[in-house]
Amino acid sequence: MRIGQYEFKSRIFLAPMAGITDQPFRRLCSQLGAGLTFSEMMSTNPDVWHTEKSKLRLAHHRDIGVNAVQIAGADPTEMAEAAKVNVAYGAEIIDINMGCPAKKVNKKMAGSALLREPKLVENILKAVVNAVDVPVTLKIRTGWDLENRNCLEIAHIAEQSGVSALTIHGRTRSCLFEGVAEYESIKAVKQAVSIPIIANGDITSAEKAKEVLDYTGADAVMIGRGAYGRPWLFKEVNDFLEHGAYSSLSLDNKCHLMLRHVADLHQFYGEEKGYRIARKHVGWYSENLLPGSNFKRTFNALDTTKAQIKALEDFVESLLIG
Repeated sequence: MRIGQYEFKSRIFLAPMAGITDQPFRRLCSQLGAGLTFSEMMSTNPDVWHTEKSKLRLAHHRDIGVNAVQIAGADPTEMAEAAKVNVAYGAEIIDINMGCPAKKVNKKMAGSALLREPKLVENILKAVVNAVDVPVTLKIRTGWDLENRNCLEIAHIAEQSGVSALTIHGRTRSCLFEGVAEYESIKAVKQAVSIPIIANGDITSAEKAKEVLDYTGADAVMIGRGAYGRPWLFKEVNDFLEHGAYSSLSLDNKCHLMLRHVADLHQFYGEEKGYRIARKHVGWYSENLLPGSNFKRTFNALDTTKAQIKALEDFVESLLIG
């Protein structure tokens, strides 16, 4: 799998997700086999480029590999400038968000709202591609709603504009995250264009990843919510694709990864923010490790990193003994 000058050994990618794909999580997923990971979405508003929050979102680590940064906006000139700024900060791939269904993003004509304006899509893509010397990728949905699926049209525009790869989430904006992903639209796009296509949506197991790759003919798959509390999913998928089988990590190894992830979050964000960021991840881990447990509620009441680590160690000990 290639994007521009970059070749990836694994064609299982981690999706860009606001509030999730920070440096600690991207690093962990990369170490477990994610071929490419993307930063959280960056605004094109220059007022926020140099804030502490933006610096944390852009923080990279050599263990992560290629530094791919996602940007969102609706003005071609601003998007081009944002791309140049991020490349200057170290971005090696610029990804453009035209798939986010969030109302606060769509109200600004950004994210999936742009799918209703193909000419504006073209202007943005050409502006960004011409502004930087790194590969530019695009992430979209199949359309604005079920009556207006236009992913084929957008894919042709992307290809003609010089986009290096296209990710398609198999839902329209109106579907949000409900229902079942429509892989037939991704298959149709793959057959219609020559640029690499990355399939996204409902990929929650190694078997599903292979099924989607086989059915759509996509060059790669992108995992989003399926990796919540399960970063080892990337290892399982890679093993299954390579060997036709995989072994789940032991409970002990999964617990070790959880503890390491939380310790990294504490170190990365510091005492004041680290314990708050850790809560959602531990909620997902605990639900995967011990479904139906009340540990999440107990953990969310803790307000220091030290108390969190002690509670996690006790939780792990009870899991391993039980």
